[in-house]
Amino acid sequence: MKREIINTGDGSTTIHLPEWNEQYHSKHGAIREARHVFIEMGLKKCLAKEFPEISILEIGFGTGLNALVTWSEVRDREINIKYTGVEAYPVAFGEVEKLNFPNQLAEPDAEEVFKLLHSLEWEIPEGLTPNFSLLKQKKFFADITDVSLYDLIYFDAFGARVQPELWTEEIFERMFRASKPGGLLVTYAAKGSVRRAMQSAGFIVERLPGPPGKREMLRATKPGL
Repeated sequence: MKREIINTGDGSTTIHLPEWNEQYHSKHGAIREARHVFIEMGLKKCLAKEFPEISILEIGFGTGLNALVTWSEVRDREINIKYTGVEAYPVAFGEVEKLNFPNQLAEPDAEEVFKLLHSLEWEIPEGLTPNFSLLKQKKFFADITDVSLYDLIYFDAFGARVQPELWTEEIFERMFRASKPGGLLVTYAAKGSVRRAMQSAGFIVERLPGPPGKREMLRATKPGL
């Protein structure tokens, strides 16, 4: 399938798949979307609980952007992050090198950290920085069998328009089992069918203001603490 590097609305780049008319990140701003959906509506709610450690599962590790902005958010905080990124089809390093996320973030060490995200071995948990460990797993989402491991799930799969099988009740049941009691799941998606699948899996679901270009997004909570 043909793949192109394109610019998005905030100056950051993303990978575009012409055959699907789909992107890895929003055309309205890749970094802006990542910060709004996953940091503002997800990670910051967990940080407010003042846990000494937060365990994060990313569904669709892709370009590594969400991991990078998470590192950026916690780099100077007294918090440990255990980050697991699941991806069935890893992005080639040659494509990664063409993405401008570190330059757009304009933070010390961003370039080094971004390259390290993609050069660390798969299936082995390794320290990205002193307070951030990363485990990359190459597998399909339907093969996730974790139980009560995660405080926060970033659900960033390709959209239901092109891959509806990734947004089913069965997949969200796996997310529900993988979440700790009180755990959160955030996603850019807002379709009614997605919300109903989450609710059928057991989540309490709320609609929230979406990132630029989207009116709404969803945040789901596993009942518990």
